[in-house]
Amino acid sequence: METKSTKKKRNPIFIIILAVLVIGGSWFGISKYQHSQHHEDTDDAQVSADISPVIPRVAGYVSEVRLKDNQQVKKGDTLLVLDDRDYVIKVEQAQAALQIAQSSMNSAKATTSAAKANIATSQASVGTIDAQIEAAKINLWRASQDYDRYANLIKDHSITQQQYEQALAAKQTAEKQLTILEEQKKQAQQQTNAVAVQSNATASQINIADATIHQKQTDVDAAKLNLSYTVITAPQDGLVSKINVQPGQFVQAGQPVFSIVHSESVWVIANFKETQLDKMKEGQKAIINVDAYPGHKFEAMLTSFSPATGSTFALLPPDNASGNFVKVVQRLPVKLEFTNPNDSLVKKLRPGMNVLVDVHLD
Repeated sequence: METKSTKKKRNPIFIIILAVLVIGGSWFGISKYQHSQHHEDTDDAQVSADISPVIPRVAGYVSEVRLKDNQQVKKGDTLLVLDDRDYVIKVEQAQAALQIAQSSMNSAKATTSAAKANIATSQASVGTIDAQIEAAKINLWRASQDYDRYANLIKDHSITQQQYEQALAAKQTAEKQLTILEEQKKQAQQQTNAVAVQSNATASQINIADATIHQKQTDVDAAKLNLSYTVITAPQDGLVSKINVQPGQFVQAGQPVFSIVHSESVWVIANFKETQLDKMKEGQKAIINVDAYPGHKFEAMLTSFSPATGSTFALLPPDNASGNFVKVVQRLPVKLEFTNPNDSLVKKLRPGMNVLVDVHLD
């Protein structure tokens, strides 16, 4: 029996498919390599925006909630109203204390004026006594002269004993009168000094009353400020988050009740690996693809790099000095801002949306 060796023919379809796969794989690998030389991309990125928490500055019970979930608000719009009766009473108490302080000031001023008037009266009294003392001195000099003459005449019996005694009595009376006036002058001077001391003390009371008025006025201003805080307004334009407060609920000062998202200003925070940062720099253009709007390319620009990696700002940052070290590639947050103001879809972006960032290195 004659055997013939025949070559097995290969299937041409298999060869074609293999060639297509090889060529396609090569083209894909080359294109990816070329793309990686001029681009850096990451899908670890989200949309961010300014989020302002609404925080009451004073504690109280909620009287009114003047908005709904996801409502658009403008800066200055009233959001919540707290029961202000306690704060109104505090304002009235502070104003009453201020009025008392002002009355004390008026009383101190009146007392000071009276003391100054008493000083003037005492000084005038001293002046009058001085004049009386001068007159008493003249009277004493005249009485002394008369007495001396009568004393010489009584020796010659030129005058009667009665006349001599009258001259002696007049001299003694003049001396007593001068002594009394000098004593009155001392008392008047002491009284003037005492009134002056009292006036100085009263003047110091004016300073104390003035300081008290300033303190009470500050208390009034503080009470009015706290009263104004019972009306909580929007700190900026934006969209309100879910409202976590209801009328009748008690809120503490400093307790966040909800947030306002400033939707007019959004950007992207992309977390690039530290091995991708070699050629990246500020000012480079980027294309952003948002999962919510597939097929639409958002134009952006790299504007800044974070001063530290994301793990550094974590609640429990890694501490390699502890000895339990495992090298992990770190990621650095990078901020990208949208550059096309005419893109209407930018305003529809919400913080937290996932995006794909492609930074052009050229």
